[in-house]
Amino acid sequence: MAVRQILPARRLVALACGIALVCGLTGCNYTSYYQKSAHDYSSRTKNDPKMMRVRSYGSTTGNPKQHENRYFEYSSKLSYDVKALPGVNAAIVMLTDKNAYVAILTDWSATGTKSHGGASTREQDNTGTTEGVYNVDTGGRTPVDRQLVTPYNSYFTHKDVSDLSSELRQVIGDTVRKGNPRIQEVHISANKEYVNQMVEFAKASWGGRDLQPLVPEFNKLVNYTFGQGNEIPLPLNDTPYK
Repeated sequence: MAVRQILPARRLVALACGIALVCGLTGCNYTSYYQKSAHDYSSRTKNDPKMMRVRSYGSTTGNPKQHENRYFEYSSKLSYDVKALPGVNAAIVMLTDKNAYVAILTDWSATGTKSHGGASTREQDNTGTTEGVYNVDTGGRTPVDRQLVTPYNSYFTHKDVSDLSSELRQVIGDTVRKGNPRIQEVHISANKEYVNQMVEFAKASWGGRDLQPLVPEFNKLVNYTFGQGNEIPLPLNDTPYK
């Protein structure tokens, strides 16, 4: 009787050890698989296939006049391609004679979209959703701003270009360059003012307006966001070109 009780116990111990070993190996494999998947931008290791190519975003030519564009146009195809990436909720892509300029909103559909942790890199306060209000500061229940991105209860924008994960920017840069190989530089930001301005330029394109008169304002925006421009761009609706 004692022997019959001891044998199952030994078998149970062996089985438990086997399960633990399998789970441990599976966990390691899963972690490696996830870090290399399209839904993770946080690993940023040298073995991550998303980071093994030449850097595809940011200033790469060293030309101080790189943001002096002769024209710009909205690309629906590239906007859709970038929007389809994990972690990106919305995207606007503008093409010029030299560059591509990308404005994005981020969401929770991927990890590591930010370059560093903490809610301070987000420009939105979404705590009102837990209290049934839009603006937690005033208690307002409806938005009063007609802009796409607001400080409350919208998808996420991030003040500085460097707040976005380098891996996310690399994937976006690769996506844009795949769709348009002639591009010299790809510049990406999720800054709230930049995104809202880019939406206004896109609206002008969607409405069939002549974009050429808007080139100076567009260049002012991108030079201020990505270059050395000191002139603060005004909202498009406040310019003489409206």
